[in-house]
Amino acid sequence: MTAADRIECARLRVLRITDKTRWVFLELAFASGPRGLGEASLNGQERLLVDVALAHLPAWLTGAPMPDFERPVPLPLATIATAFDVARCDAAARCEGKPLAAMLGARADVRIPLYANINRRTRDRTPAGHAASAADALATGFEAVKIAPFDEVTPALSDDAEGRAALARGLDRIAATREVLGGERRLMVDCHWRFAPDLAWRLVDAVREHALYWLECPVAETQANLPLLAQLRRKLNASGTLLAGLEEFSGAPAFLAFADAYDVMMPDMKYVGGVDEMLRTGRMLAERGIAVSPHNPTGPVCHAASLHLSAALPGFSMLEVQFDETPLFFDLGRPAVPGFAGGASDLPAAAGLGLHLDEEQAERLCVLDLTLRPSA
Repeated sequence: MTAADRIECARLRVLRITDKTRWVFLELAFASGPRGLGEASLNGQERLLVDVALAHLPAWLTGAPMPDFERPVPLPLATIATAFDVARCDAAARCEGKPLAAMLGARADVRIPLYANINRRTRDRTPAGHAASAADALATGFEAVKIAPFDEVTPALSDDAEGRAALARGLDRIAATREVLGGERRLMVDCHWRFAPDLAWRLVDAVREHALYWLECPVAETQANLPLLAQLRRKLNASGTLLAGLEEFSGAPAFLAFADAYDVMMPDMKYVGGVDEMLRTGRMLAERGIAVSPHNPTGPVCHAASLHLSAALPGFSMLEVQFDETPLFFDLGRPAVPGFAGGASDLPAAAGLGLHLDEEQAERLCVLDLTLRPSA
């Protein structure tokens, strides 16, 4: 397959996975035969994804310019563009008969270290429920666990009695999880941008006793909050904790603008801008001593792409996986993505990303199926 090969159509499918989760997949069919897959999951924004697909995919299928990630790109547009690029790379690697990682120059025998995000499988939101999920992750072989414990905190809360009470409930969940993990295993805490600045300062003081490996996304990631983030980072670092974030950013320049704010950055293979953009981002961050830990809490296609890229990614640290949210994570792909033995993963062995969708399952779960062809 060459860059000039004609794309016959693009197929965008939205699958209902759980009552809270939708996975979105983009498949490209080339006239010369190969097909390629990408994942465009952006939970809760499926309507926007469809609008972007209708507006842009017909032109991209004819070779029209893709978004320029040297400047800001809206997240739904970045998501469709990234899935499009991943699908093209998947098809190209399949045509060569090589796994994508091999096409990128990575060794086939590497194992990718993983950490378990236990948030969505923890339906019991009590401290005991979080502890039980952490224990299950340990039993599977994970040595690093992430939780999102601050259900009651919102940016509207301040460092007053109400805010401190909401913070305390999250701290109880952290304490219960840390007790299960013991003192040596890594515990990460995702705040999902829920904290106002004054309550964020109290948070940073309060988590010190729990020896977090990193604290993630405490406040909104805006230019206005850059000085605050840098200050929070310094205070966390003083007690041995890293600051992590930027899971929804696209393009290397956007990440570099926050180079003084974070120890760990989390580009996502659904949003970053594509395969080359992920590698460029990793290289530029590594040159500045910033660790790269890809955000990856969605479906098997993004996971497969993230595994391949992690094998070739400068500055790579460890890869997120949404632990035990649904059996479909393994059942929907054929062959299934590799398992999590020992808290790490082999690379998919087949050509390209190394999997295709189980069509019978996909048909059963599909809530939207859109086929687009090149514009005239």
